[in-house]
Amino acid sequence: MNFKFNILVLFLSAFSFSAFAQEAWSLDECVSYAIEHNLSLNDFEYTELSDEETYKQSIRNLLPSVNGYTDYFQSFGRAADPNSNIFVNSDFFANNYSLTATIDLFQGFQKINTIRASKLIYGASLEDVEQQKFLLAFRVMKAYYDIKFFEGLLVISQEQLQISQNNFDLVKRQVELGLKAGADLYEAESLLLTDELALTQSQNNFQKAQLQLIQEMNFIGESSILLEPFIRDKQLTERGVTVVQQDSIFNNAMSFIPLIKAQQLRAAAAKKQLSAARGLYYPRLSLAAGYGTGYFETFINDAGIVIPYREQLKNNASKYIGFSLNIPILNGWSARSKVKQQKIELLRADNNLDLQEQQLYLTIQELIQDYNSLQVEIAQSAKKVQAQELAFTIAQKRYDRGLVSVLDLTQAKNLFATAQNENLQVLLRFYLNKSTLDFYNGLPVFNINQNN
Repeated sequence: MNFKFNILVLFLSAFSFSAFAQEAWSLDECVSYAIEHNLSLNDFEYTELSDEETYKQSIRNLLPSVNGYTDYFQSFGRAADPNSNIFVNSDFFANNYSLTATIDLFQGFQKINTIRASKLIYGASLEDVEQQKFLLAFRVMKAYYDIKFFEGLLVISQEQLQISQNNFDLVKRQVELGLKAGADLYEAESLLLTDELALTQSQNNFQKAQLQLIQEMNFIGESSILLEPFIRDKQLTERGVTVVQQDSIFNNAMSFIPLIKAQQLRAAAAKKQLSAARGLYYPRLSLAAGYGTGYFETFINDAGIVIPYREQLKNNASKYIGFSLNIPILNGWSARSKVKQQKIELLRADNNLDLQEQQLYLTIQELIQDYNSLQVEIAQSAKKVQAQELAFTIAQKRYDRGLVSVLDLTQAKNLFATAQNENLQVLLRFYLNKSTLDFYNGLPVFNINQNN
């Protein structure tokens, strides 16, 4: 049995050596690496780039539309003479050139409102990227604290296994000396095997938690990661319950949470899109100008000679400039339908903003309730650990003297381990909860903007 325990110790020592060969990662470093290498963020960044280009193009739409045109065609047999518009039986070719330019002078402010809406949508996409970074940071933080939890359970399991090993060695010597029956050795061995299994399960859970963090970070090629030591606040259990103000945290969160800011921008964009749709009711005034010329093989002078190419281009030149006014009278109510649709989109955007604000308020409310509850649980669980440790110490001494059975010792030992487990779980839940509340309160928990 000592051989089995030594194998486990050797395995854990090898794991610890490989871990310490790595550089210890802080939470900020894990978050920064994840944001830099996470592929899921790329899709939101591509959307941001697309919305940026849409915004830029909406500005470029204010520029005039300029188009050039040219053609060359060869006519065979009977065709209309471009010079006289009389059908002739002759082979000839013609060549035309034109340049036109148009610009909208007034379009019911549609383009201006479209620019403003596109700018707001682009701003919302920027906030979406930031929101995804924060969501990724929270996933990394949860995985980070999961590792710390299972790392603590691994230590507890090692301590429990060492206790069982010591008891097994003690019972084995007592059996050899004839002080105890062989059945006691089997009970001690069963307890040792149970703790060996618990240690293996803790090790597996610890490695699984590491894998979860590595996957969130997209830390390719690694199967383990070493984190900075977890420093407990020793005065935490001695403090009283700290009261936090929900309204204060909610107001702070409303001022910077990207999800809220993005929805606010989309609601504002919906208003501009509605104004742009209403522009369909107004007349459209445009300015147009053009220049055209051409060469025709049928153009001849009085001597019957085809007029030269350059001379035709000069003589056939035509220019124009003018205004056009398009007044919408009846278009199948399409403009009215478009306005109604945009009104609905505005209502939907405002409702989504209200939903996001409500969800944020409820989330902070739940966090504060958990925060208050966990402060009490930390103090109570710490006292429970002290009491169970004392009970186990007494049971161990009585067991060594043969005053209690192995079942009584096992019960005290399991209660002590459970108390340690509960205290560790409550403590890490509190740190996770506190970090989340600090984030909503505007404190630099992740330093995302600074590092990225």
